[in-house]
Amino acid sequence: MSDVYAQPTTGADPAAACELARYTTLRLGGAADRVVTATSADEIVRSVREAGERDEPVLVLAGGSNVVIGDAGFPGTVVLVRSRGLRVVAEDAATVTVRVEAGEPWDELVASTVANGWSGLECLSGIPGSTGATPIQNVGAYGQEVAETITGVQVYDRVEGATGRIAAVDCGFAYRSSIFKYSDRWVVLSVDFRLTRAPLSGPVRYAELARALGVEVGDRVPLADAREAVLRLRAGKGMVLDADDPDTRSVGSFFTNPVLDRAGYELLRERAADLGEPPAWPGAGDMVKVSAAWLIERAGFGKGHPGPEGVAISSKHTLALTNRGGTARTAALVDLARQIRDGVHNRFGVTLHPEPVLINCTI
Repeated sequence: MSDVYAQPTTGADPAAACELARYTTLRLGGAADRVVTATSADEIVRSVREAGERDEPVLVLAGGSNVVIGDAGFPGTVVLVRSRGLRVVAEDAATVTVRVEAGEPWDELVASTVANGWSGLECLSGIPGSTGATPIQNVGAYGQEVAETITGVQVYDRVEGATGRIAAVDCGFAYRSSIFKYSDRWVVLSVDFRLTRAPLSGPVRYAELARALGVEVGDRVPLADAREAVLRLRAGKGMVLDADDPDTRSVGSFFTNPVLDRAGYELLRERAADLGEPPAWPGAGDMVKVSAAWLIERAGFGKGHPGPEGVAISSKHTLALTNRGGTARTAALVDLARQIRDGVHNRFGVTLHPEPVLINCTI
């Protein structure tokens, strides 16, 4: 299923078209005042500008796979990004740079790069949503991040009222973050990726993926093999969209892995002494990244843990919160997220932070 199982606005009842639940993978969210569809970069810019001229709040929404929208909806205009396409803008014997429109479904792009023998995105297979969303949270999985291949992002600057390009070095990429994530100044129009011409993947960095492939960490494998293994792993965790699987009615990982300084990590080890060593990995500088899933499970919130109104932790993956029944309210999902966050803090003294963007709701 490409992009998200959102419904198009064309021919839809005007009132139903404004219900934002239809445009998110969680199937949650109230109504917007107005919803418009933009199928090109020019239409995106025009729609955002016109809403600004009316002094209306604007929400730019693409795949809807990393956003939680409140039950009250959005008091303004929602611009649905549905631009498509990619083209080569630079190449040499070793690399190729492709410019990809913001609305291009991400996994279709990854499939295309693998088919063309372009290495760099293969471990990001199966991630739902659109290409334009990937620089916003520096999408990453199985040892790859988009920051490693992005060379620039074409944007509309709402403050300057002009379009331009932000080089990767100025995007502020960090763990699941960038300058775009918590600012509505820039609207992503397209993204440039520099990929390597190679039949093999980059070195496999993630131990779980290496085991699935039957290789050692650091080995390279055919691009198609890497993609297929990642898709299998993600599907087993309910992380590949499937309309028949209620566990995929989520935003993927709801919480990021905490990043602690050494003192904070030692305090965690003390509080978790009766449970064994908390899984952790070296971070930037002297920081330590800790497994959020481990903390959640050891705080008493296992797979399938129920919340109100049919929301629950996924039966396949501890980090995913799901609208399993399909009829819940956002308030119920937020309530479950609060329970988990507070339970982890009370047990371990570590505060979890949400990975998706929260619109008109908060935990």
